[in-house]
Amino acid sequence: MLNTKDILETIHMIEDENLDIRTITMGISLFDCCSTDPDTTCTKIYDKITTYAKNLVAVGNELETRYGIPIINKRISVTPISMIMAASGGDPVKYALTLEKASREVGVNFIGGFSALVQKGFTKSDEALINSIPEALAVTDHICSSVNIGSTKAGINMDAVKLMGKIVKEAAEKTADRNCIGAAKLVVFCNAPDDNPFMAGAFHGAGEPECVINVGVSGPGVVRSALSKIPDGDITDVADVVKKTAFKITRIGQLVANEAAKMLNVPFGIVDLSLAPTPAVGDSVAHILEEMGLEQCGCHGTTAALAILNDAVKKGGTMASSHVGGLSGAFIPVSEDAGMIDAAVSGALSIQKLEAMTAVCSVGLDMIVVPGNTTPEVISAIIADEAAIGMINTKTTAVRLIPAIGKDVGDTLEFGGLLGSGPVMPLSEISPAKFINRGGRIPAPIQSLKN
Repeated sequence: MLNTKDILETIHMIEDENLDIRTITMGISLFDCCSTDPDTTCTKIYDKITTYAKNLVAVGNELETRYGIPIINKRISVTPISMIMAASGGDPVKYALTLEKASREVGVNFIGGFSALVQKGFTKSDEALINSIPEALAVTDHICSSVNIGSTKAGINMDAVKLMGKIVKEAAEKTADRNCIGAAKLVVFCNAPDDNPFMAGAFHGAGEPECVINVGVSGPGVVRSALSKIPDGDITDVADVVKKTAFKITRIGQLVANEAAKMLNVPFGIVDLSLAPTPAVGDSVAHILEEMGLEQCGCHGTTAALAILNDAVKKGGTMASSHVGGLSGAFIPVSEDAGMIDAAVSGALSIQKLEAMTAVCSVGLDMIVVPGNTTPEVISAIIADEAAIGMINTKTTAVRLIPAIGKDVGDTLEFGGLLGSGPVMPLSEISPAKFINRGGRIPAPIQSLKN
C-alpha cells in the first residue's frame, strides 16, 4: 500500500534530487530478417524496427506524463549486426545507414547493436563490421557500436584488442570536426551482458526474446541526499541507507517497465538499477562518495567507498525487482559526472585510480578523454588492462576512450547534453607496443572451469 509519506518522498526525489528513468530500451531480434540478398535484409530490418518500435516514444512520453517521472531516453537495441551479416553478407555501412533511417523514423535517441562478439576469434563478418565502425559512426547520428573482446570463459582475444586500439583512434579522427563523437559512441567490452539497456553498449543478445522492454533507472542525487541525513552514521549505516534508497528507486523503475511492456504488448525483460550520473549539479556518483566522507573523489579510500556503494545498490535493487540485469551498480563516466570532472581537473582523480575503481564498479573506464596523439597501441593496452580485470573477476568491464584530436593535457573536450565535457587526462608515455603486437589470446583463467 502506498501512503502519503511514500508519495511525497517520491515527488521530492523527482523534483529536487534528479531521480529519473534514464532509458526505456526496446530489444528487437533481427534473426528472421536474414536473407541471401543484403538489400532485402536491410528492407526487412527497417520494416521490423519501424513496426515493433513505432509507439515506443509515444508510450514513453505518456508514462512520463502519467507518473510525473522524467524518462530521459527512448532507445532500441538489436541483434549484433555482425551476426546478421554472417548470413546475409553485404556492406556493413549500409546496415548502419538502415538502422539510422529506422531510428529517425521512430524518433528514438539511440539504437545500439552495430556490434561484434569476438572474445574467442573473428568470423569474416566480424572483421568486416569492426573495420567499418569508424565510417559507420561518422555517417550516422544515432548509431552506437560495441565489441566484446574477452570473457571469463574464453579469455581475451588480443588480436581484437590490437585492432580496437586502431579503430577507436580512427573513430575519433573521422569525427574530429564534431568533438570526436564517434569514439564516444563506441565501447569495448569484456563479459558484455546481453540485456544492457544503456548506450553505447546495448545490443540484443542471441538468447533474448523476439522483442523485450528493458529499463535503466538512475538516481545518484537521491542517494547523496539520503546519505546527507546521516552525517554521523558509521559505515554499516551508510550501506543500509544506500540499500534502502536503491530499493525505492528500483521500485519506480519496475513500475515504469511493467507499464511500458503492457502498453507495447511485449515482455518485460529487466530493470538495470545502475546509478548513471549526468553533468547536472546534484546528479553525481563522485559526490555520493564525497558524502561518505572523502574530501574529493580520487583520494585514497575512493575504491573502498565505491565498493560499498556498488554492493549496497545491488542488494537493495534485487529486493525491489524480480528481474534485475544489464550492468546494475554505479557508473563512473568521467565526462558525464560533474564531481568526476572536478576531480580530474584538480588532479585528484587519475586514470590509474579510475582503473582501480573499475574493479568494484559496474562497468569500467568510461567517457575518458585522452590526448589526441595517443597511439593505437596505448589505447589497446588500456583495453587489455581493463579486460583483464573483468576476466579475472568474472564481471563486466568496458573501455570508452575519446582521443581528443588536436588537443592535449590541460585542454577540454565539450560534448554537451548527457555526454557533458571532459578534461584531457594524462597517460603514461612508456610504450606497450611490443606486448600488444604479439597478438594471440590470453588464456581463460582457472576459475572459468566451473563445469
